[in-house]
Amino acid sequence: MSAVEQPAPVGAIVAAHDLKRVYDLRRGLFGAPALVRAVNGATFSVTAGETLAIVGESGCGKSTLARLLTMIETPSEGRLSIDGIEAGEADRAARRRLRTTVQIVFQNPYASLNPRQKIGSILEEPLVINTALRPAERRAKALEMLRAVGLRPEHYGRYPHMFSGGQRQRIAIARALMLEPKILVLDEPVSALDVSIQAQILNLLTDLQQRFGLTYVFISHDLSVVRLFCDRVMVMYLGRPVEIASVEEVFARPRHPYTQALLSATPVADPERKGQRIRLEGEVPSPFNPPSGCVFHPRCRFADARCRTEVPPMQRFGATETACHGVEEGRVP
Repeated sequence: MSAVEQPAPVGAIVAAHDLKRVYDLRRGLFGAPALVRAVNGATFSVTAGETLAIVGESGCGKSTLARLLTMIETPSEGRLSIDGIEAGEADRAARRRLRTTVQIVFQNPYASLNPRQKIGSILEEPLVINTALRPAERRAKALEMLRAVGLRPEHYGRYPHMFSGGQRQRIAIARALMLEPKILVLDEPVSALDVSIQAQILNLLTDLQQRFGLTYVFISHDLSVVRLFCDRVMVMYLGRPVEIASVEEVFARPRHPYTQALLSATPVADPERKGQRIRLEGEVPSPFNPPSGCVFHPRCRFADARCRTEVPPMQRFGATETACHGVEEGRVP
């Protein structure tokens, strides 16, 4: 059975079915409009309390999917259910409630905080907009959240420029938690930080997940971080998921040729272990004019005539869901 046909598993807090986001862009004053399919048929689910990684090359649709999950943008097609509520069918009150259920932490802590606001105002702003708490209550909650992310009460009255990158990301995480969300979308939250600081932030996120019962959608290009931090992985290519499996399964037995190539490029801290690098020929196709059939076939060493004409459905093979004719036919090892 294909993944599209499978119902969301019991306990899924996020369930997407054939989710699409299409942009209608004009190219120049006299140019014909062009369609960009940033997300082109994503079907997946996230179980409450787990961490799902979304990985792939730049331009594969990871950040667009993050904006759909946080309702910054609306899907062009498909269904998105969050905490049992259909986001596309929700009225204004339900969408307002959903926005407190899902929050996002952005990649760059230097750009995500208003430099003209003190930290206390930054943390209290979501409460001002979404709750009826009194000023003293808002202040108490902000101070509590500062302590939760490892900062001190005196930081409440300081400005963002007075903090390091790691401290700013702690503040951004604290702001995202002010409304007590169930889901955090983490859009490359450690890629702009030094390696030693990355470890501190990842440890903090792990502690917060256990303390508050959070569900994470973790967007990253760093597979070594994904391997340590996440429970499951969804690999995307040109707007489509091509493989979904547990972290252990993906790293031990990658099925899709694109996943195999990604993993072969990941550095391994073991001088005795020498892997074979799989080099992909050519560039990622233009989203203005994606290939017919399987969008990966121009760069795939296993592609045949069927791959060039027929879009592969997402199907389950053992513990992995993948979209590949070659896996189905046994051509991909």
